[in-house]
Amino acid sequence: MAITEVTSPGGLKAWLVEDHSLPFAALELRFRGGAALDPPGKAGAASLMAALLEEGAGEMDSTAFLAARQALAAEFSFAAQNDSLSVSARFLTENRDAAIELLRLALVEPRFDTAAIERVRSQSLAGLARDALDPRSIAGRVFDRLAFEDHPYAQPSDGTEETVRALTREDLLAAHRAALARDRVYIGVVGDITAAELGPLLDRLLGGLPETGAPLPQHAEIAAPGGVLVEPFAGPQSVALFGHEGISDNDPDFFAAYLLNRILGGGGFSSRLMEEIREKRGLTYGVYSYLAPMDNAALVKGQLSSSNDTIAEAVELVRAEWARIARDGVTEKELDAAKRFVTGSFALRFSGNGQTARILAGLQISGRPIDYVNTRNDLMNAVTLEEANRVAKRLFRPEKLQVVVVGNPVGMAPAN
Repeated sequence: MAITEVTSPGGLKAWLVEDHSLPFAALELRFRGGAALDPPGKAGAASLMAALLEEGAGEMDSTAFLAARQALAAEFSFAAQNDSLSVSARFLTENRDAAIELLRLALVEPRFDTAAIERVRSQSLAGLARDALDPRSIAGRVFDRLAFEDHPYAQPSDGTEETVRALTREDLLAAHRAALARDRVYIGVVGDITAAELGPLLDRLLGGLPETGAPLPQHAEIAAPGGVLVEPFAGPQSVALFGHEGISDNDPDFFAAYLLNRILGGGGFSSRLMEEIREKRGLTYGVYSYLAPMDNAALVKGQLSSSNDTIAEAVELVRAEWARIARDGVTEKELDAAKRFVTGSFALRFSGNGQTARILAGLQISGRPIDYVNTRNDLMNAVTLEEANRVAKRLFRPEKLQVVVVGNPVGMAPAN
């Protein structure tokens, strides 16, 4: 893939992949910070603010803005994650200038009208009410509180019913000033546009934003002590969320860790956890693990569901496999199979202009070099068995494994 770094006259940098086969382009913006910038007691501010960016801008209310976007056949989406606020856009070449101006209004001149705020707030509250009845969501929130204590990561990115109800228009304006700034934006563009055209376009789009935003959060220490915490929840099944501190995605050991996770629980039916817990014993429909690197912390986590009378056995099997891979490592056969899959499937991620633009922005915010797309598979293949087994001892620490069980598990008393 030929990726060009473009620097606008105003100093904005973007990665561009030109593709003139179809007359449209996709643009992805990532503003570092996201929901982690929410002040204490204001959880959900960035998420609610992002949801309102398309609800009227400039002289247009929400209805007029929607009509203008539809008339241009453009697509915009806005979302706040823990570490970033993402903006995705797709537009036709013939409507490029008008679509970029409309997007500029949304980013620089959002209205935050009272009627729109209340409508989107009610949608957010409805989602929070659903999450309150979802054991997976409950487990995630409990785990984050254990792991991050008073760090912003402990706050739910969508907020709580209490915090979302209390958010004011001034809170949303403050969240907008905090998050959308030129000093923290990463840009990926794919499609029918040249480097010469892209630079001035970026200045028109983002030149009206402030130069700097709010201070970014600091490093988070993982506080979860390990053991089991049971959160009672009525139902025939229990959900178990488990994990501990992981490895950052810019750590030299990350590629070995990625392959190890594939072997343990990230490989679907070929993973050790699935083999031991589902295939051999039928205790769950599915179990998986994953690496969760963030800007200020990194976790290795996993999840499964099982009936209340078998969840204790399933969790013990997770513990056993966690300890086994740390103690004994993996085999050459397992490592080779993991390499074949992760290198062979990599190209499938680039399934269209929009997805590729998202990847380009994500690679930049993660600090990857511009040639990473073309060298990533070589880095995976370079991992040796000796290296993988060394990293297995570093990554998987069964004594630190924190388990949060949401349900009514039989024979499982909390250990902490």
